[in-house]
Amino acid sequence: MDATILHAPSSTKNEKKERDPEMHQTRKENQWFFGAKAHIGVDSKEGVVHSVCTSAASVSDVHMLPDLLHGDEKKLWGDAGYQGQTEAIRKAAPAVQGMTSRRVKTKTDVDEEQKRKNRTKARVRSKVEGRFASSSASSALPRCAIAG
Repeated sequence: MDATILHAPSSTKNEKKERDPEMHQTRKENQWFFGAKAHIGVDSKEGVVHSVCTSAASVSDVHMLPDLLHGDEKKLWGDAGYQGQTEAIRKAAPAVQGMTSRRVKTKTDVDEEQKRKNRTKARVRSKVEGRFASSSASSALPRCAIAG
């Protein structure tokens, strides 16, 4: 599971002189974005998208978790944003094994074993990231054809 930001124009220079009311702003790292979020669930073995939902950009990824699970999952591969959501995951998919990344830094040192486990989990999650990359590339193609 993962989410990406879908950009929308923040300008009010349109017919109604207002922003789109369904779009909101959010901050990712130190940069602000305006738009919506696309959340997807992907089968980890075959790389096939099984669920898609959208929300305002300001909605946290964990709020969309129940909508992304179909209940028959065996393992749930999520980034650190889904950490601590065991109860919500169990409610939506009782037999699932949580494989979300964990924090590796503590106040005193870095847990190298957990770091290694997170790297392994990231390899599986990269299938989800690939879905976003292919959807971005395919959505850019029509723009190129029109401009060219």
